[in-house]
Amino acid sequence: MLSKRSLWREYFLNKLIFVTLGTHPQNFDRLLKEVDLLVEKGKIKEKVFCQIGHSSYKPKSEFARFLTLDEFNKKLSEANIVITHAGEGNIGLCKNLGKKMIVIPRRKEFGEHTNDHQLELAEVVEQKKLGLVAWDVKELGKKLEELKYFTPKKVARGKINELLEKFYNEELK
Repeated sequence: MLSKRSLWREYFLNKLIFVTLGTHPQNFDRLLKEVDLLVEKGKIKEKVFCQIGHSSYKPKSEFARFLTLDEFNKKLSEANIVITHAGEGNIGLCKNLGKKMIVIPRRKEFGEHTNDHQLELAEVVEQKKLGLVAWDVKELGKKLEELKYFTPKKVARGKINELLEKFYNEELK
């Protein structure tokens, strides 16, 4: 049996924030830069691992451009917090695994995507209380604080895709 001190160390020292930007061919440098800034300022104390995709900025924390499915699933299972672009796949995986997540949509105006559909997905996350949404990367520090007290709405395993599909069908009519 672990002592209280060992439990404390296990809980606080083994925390991981997993930042995942997906495989879209445009960069999402502004999110990576904000994560580095929050680490520098001491606002993020946890270990950070970034899956950076096609971003040109290389973060100061440990990172990989892409992960195999096994590597991705391992990082996701290790993570206490997931910071993700507003990709349907990542949102669904986080919800199915019960992960606390902060969603930051890629924006067309910053050259991060070809359109702004991620804003619509982020809106679903916020409306349904599935996670927190930082509409601007400068909100990330505040959202990390809020996440400590946030309990995401539970969605039956596999129902997240149904929920997102319903939203798309209603929005695109």
